Amino acid sequence: MQYPSSLSGADLVDLATQRYFANVDAKNMDAVLACFHDTALFTIQTDHTRHHGKGEIREMFQTFFDSYETIIHKDFVCTVDEKNGRVSAVFNVVLVDADGNETRMQNTNFWRILDDRFQEVYVYMSGANVLV
Repeated sequence: MQYPSSLSGADLVDLATQRYFANVDAKNMDAVLACFHDTALFTIQTDHTRHHGKGEIREMFQTFFDSYETIIHKDFVCTVDEKNGRVSAVFNVVLVDADGNETRMQNTNFWRILDDRFQEVYVYMSGANVLV
């Protein structure tokens, strides 16, 4: 589905990497949720898991934040479709739990933007689903 977006290509990349992922890494729940519309859909394609609306998305992120002491998303390679309000990113993930166990992944996200926030997010993970 296509949505009208008011964001430029640079703004789409900023939304994905700075407004969203930088706040995920900082465990800043309010700022993370501010990136989503109330009715957003968050899908982990590789695990056939869906989270509908901000309430379910909040629960997913709270579990994620509680599960890892350190969360790092880095090395972004982004592709932008400014006309249709879409952005994708391939990136590396480093997660460290309370026992010091490290999980490394290379993931890909696809975002569909309505106006200036996420309406749909599709995640492909190279490892086990950490967003339950």
